[in-house]
Amino acid sequence: MNSSRAIQEKFTGCLLGGAIGDALGAPIEFLSLDQIHEQFGYAGITDFYPAYGRLGAITDDTQMTMFTAEGLLRGLVRYRSRGISGAEIAIVHNAYLRWLETQKSPFNLARSIGNGWLITIEALRSRRGPGISCISALTSVTSPGMPVSDDRKGCGTVMRVAPIGLLYDDDLAYRIGKETSALTHGHPTASIAAGALCVIISQLRKEVPLNQAVMSALDIVQQDEIKLGVVHETSEAIDKALSLAKTTRTPSPELVESLGAGWIAEEALAVSIYCALVAEDFSQGVLLAVNHSGDSDSTGAITGNLLGLQYGQKGIPEHWLEQVELHDEIRQLAIDLVDIPENYFPDGNENQEYCDRIFKKYPGV
Repeated sequence: MNSSRAIQEKFTGCLLGGAIGDALGAPIEFLSLDQIHEQFGYAGITDFYPAYGRLGAITDDTQMTMFTAEGLLRGLVRYRSRGISGAEIAIVHNAYLRWLETQKSPFNLARSIGNGWLITIEALRSRRGPGISCISALTSVTSPGMPVSDDRKGCGTVMRVAPIGLLYDDDLAYRIGKETSALTHGHPTASIAAGALCVIISQLRKEVPLNQAVMSALDIVQQDEIKLGVVHETSEAIDKALSLAKTTRTPSPELVESLGAGWIAEEALAVSIYCALVAEDFSQGVLLAVNHSGDSDSTGAITGNLLGLQYGQKGIPEHWLEQVELHDEIRQLAIDLVDIPENYFPDGNENQEYCDRIFKKYPGV
């Protein structure tokens, strides 16, 4: 397998893995552990179960992850085609505004910003439990790229940022992860937790072992918390997940819940790190990440991102890959995250048809 194909395998694993974890957690997101056991037995949910009227349904977690990827690619296309840099955050913000448009009824394609291909996908025009923080922050946007000024730190900042770590290296990934988080959540912990996941993803992309990747993120987080003079909530959550993973105790929902319910950013990150560290394979990790009394779809999505990147698409059960909603579109985004940075160079590119097609697909606004 050539290097480009190998990278596509990992990127596809990351994005589809996140979608699968999201879809596994969707039916039980608001159930307590006792309710999960009552409905699904002691093992909890072990396969896709109907949610939003179908098997393998994704939620707002995967929807927003897709628009994050699209925004990043449009920023790259803008830079390569026009030489305009420094607008990445505003362009991702516009991508989130396109996602917001899909959440409205009736949907108005004419009002979308720059169109492109993603917003034209019919299945994305469906409300899948969008976070109140994201909806309210995006509804009140006055200038794309401007951070909000509230003190919210919900996990909606972390569950959508994996594509940032796929495209950028550690320090830049951390910064962009923080800045995109601040578009909808104003608490510093929300931004720091999002940045931390971007670093871990960036490290895994370079085939750094997961434990080492987490330690690298922890080091960056600790330095940033000291620099900013903020409470060390994210570093303490990561450290707790690392310590718990080192114990000989058999992984269980009760241990997962000792890290929190995952509704807030640092808890969702900690749960996902723990589940990924103790997992023997992709399936065990994502099922551990969803079967608890908390934000099951978000912790499933983040864990799926981590394990999907670590094991690649081939490490994910085939029936989940085939059944998860929008699998073809998610796979295409993963391929584009590899192909466009490698091949989209409009100046002097002999394949003008390719460049024109990419610019139409990801216009730089």
